[in-house]
Amino acid sequence: MGTIFGIPPQALFGQLLLGLINGSFYALLSLGLAVIFGMLNVINFAHGALYMMGAFVAWLLLNQLGIGYWWALLLAPLIVGAFGVVLEKTLLSRLYKLDHLYGLLLTFGLALIVEGAFRHQYGVSGQPYPIPAELSGGRNLGFMFLPNYRGWVVVASLIVCISTWIAIEKTKLGAYLRAATENPVLVQAFGINVPRMVTLTYAFGVALAGLAGVLAAPIYQVSPLMGSHLIIVVFAVVVIGGMGSIIGAVLTGYGLGLLEGLTKVFYPEASNIVVFVIMAVVLMVKPAGLFGRER
Repeated sequence: MGTIFGIPPQALFGQLLLGLINGSFYALLSLGLAVIFGMLNVINFAHGALYMMGAFVAWLLLNQLGIGYWWALLLAPLIVGAFGVVLEKTLLSRLYKLDHLYGLLLTFGLALIVEGAFRHQYGVSGQPYPIPAELSGGRNLGFMFLPNYRGWVVVASLIVCISTWIAIEKTKLGAYLRAATENPVLVQAFGINVPRMVTLTYAFGVALAGLAGVLAAPIYQVSPLMGSHLIIVVFAVVVIGGMGSIIGAVLTGYGLGLLEGLTKVFYPEASNIVVFVIMAVVLMVKPAGLFGRER
């Protein structure tokens, strides 16, 4: 088999697949951040810790209760979402009328507390999580070998991202949510319980982080540090896409994942910084982000 721009096809497509996998997690996590910021105006720095919590909940369900991957895919996001309800009701709801900086500092502190609690209990060593039997193995595509589980992660991420975009941009519920961010008093006058809507929106956003954690568990080691390693890149993705932009978060997440994969092929030394270089360029040209609106 020949080469593509001097690169063996197996190496090129393998890195593109790796980039698409990373992009799937960037998209899911930045989608949750965009939903929370767009609807609540809160910069949720605890998102990485909640992603880690989702992975750990799946691991605990398996090792303590014998509950496998498919049930964990449902239960872990619900548990993380319920934790988000408690956070929103007890802490975040007090900050909505204050500057964004207060929410950022509070969620940063929460991230440290959650990560520290898991590190104290389980140490920093990664815990393995087995790939479900139905998704083990892979298939030969001719130009590359595709592990079934990694293909599943890409498909599941796409389904969740597209469904969330449709729910927020194309349905009556989404219209209520968007209207509540602009004029909550008017929306409440129509009999809609805005505080409950805000609470459930935050719970949904953090449940997306929990879902990403469950999807990540069989690929990466389940570790208290897995969220902190990812959250800075995810914030860069959100800034590039435009703070609060749903479509911007999704498209930028996948796009930057693929760009990162290509960089690993052609110039590996720059693969760890390419996202931040793109962010700097975008901020200079379009400070609101590629899909953001000037406020």
